[in-house]
Amino acid sequence: MIPRSITSPKKFIIGQNLLPQLGGFIKDFGNNAVLICDEFILNKVKEEALPALQQADITAHAEQFQYECTDTEIGRIHEIVKHRGANVVVGIGGGKTMDVAKAVAHFAHIPVIIFPTIASTDAPCTALSVVYKDDGEFDRYLFLPQNPDAVIADTGIIAAAPTKFFAAGIGDALATFFEARACCYADGLNLVQKRVSRTGLGMALMCYELIVENVEMAMDAARRHVVTPALEEMVEATIYLSGIGAESGGLAAAHAVSNGMSSLPQLHHIQHGEKVAFGLLTQLVLEKADAEEIENVIYVMKTAGLPLTLADFGIEEMVESEWRQVAEIACAEGDTMCNMAVKVNADRVYQAMVAADALAQRYHD
Repeated sequence: MIPRSITSPKKFIIGQNLLPQLGGFIKDFGNNAVLICDEFILNKVKEEALPALQQADITAHAEQFQYECTDTEIGRIHEIVKHRGANVVVGIGGGKTMDVAKAVAHFAHIPVIIFPTIASTDAPCTALSVVYKDDGEFDRYLFLPQNPDAVIADTGIIAAAPTKFFAAGIGDALATFFEARACCYADGLNLVQKRVSRTGLGMALMCYELIVENVEMAMDAARRHVVTPALEEMVEATIYLSGIGAESGGLAAAHAVSNGMSSLPQLHHIQHGEKVAFGLLTQLVLEKADAEEIENVIYVMKTAGLPLTLADFGIEEMVESEWRQVAEIACAEGDTMCNMAVKVNADRVYQAMVAADALAQRYHD
């Protein structure tokens, strides 16, 4: 019998003005750090974090992330870590930056600290890296043996980011409960290849409840780039509860459809959470979900300003051959479509995507 599991980071810290305090978190794990940074945060890291690390007697090197989590980029930074003799990796940036940091730390056998600058996905807390091919197409999930050692969420930096990232995080987290529920009903496996735990399902439900409760006031704050209690609770939902809920509860159709959508070049610029939200609509169609559930999901998506229809993604014509290929990828062996209680195939997924687009059009302003 496969056991059930609950996995999470060792520490989750949420607050403001945490970047200058980075040394206090690093010193628990090492004294020679490579900081993998998104381009836009690099100067801020050099101005605020590096001097403080020097004062704390921590050797640190800030390296700019090269935009995509690929085997090539993982290998490049791994060589830097080995050359510098680093004993801790810090990922400072968005989801792909964090995924590279987790992968590099895994291959280097050293601790990793995650410092998300946006709340666009639940990547910070998971023992997982999503690896893409050099052309931007989804390649595989890299399952890791350990969650990050610490996740530091600076709500001031997160609130200052473009609102579309915050909204995308809501889209990603919105699917957490529905996917965990599907995985539980199917007696499927979660992200660490164990059975769904009641705690994981409960955290996924709490994530959904916090999103519905806070979405209006949190989006008000995000659009004005200020920190409020509603925004803090939303960050807790989208980063922590979503990550733990997904990892311990499992994924299903919503993420599988998102992975399929990543094969379309015209969608490469679309945020992960935006694609997951459309994948969730597809999942709800496949499940013939309750009308009230669908309306709650649509309410959250509209309030967050997420794309509803394919036209919102810039898809003016749904070319059947392309979207049948999306469905084929979504149903590929090893992806999470297998965690649906209702067994489906690529043809049914294609038809559900067409129907999800039609459903969304009915609610479109």
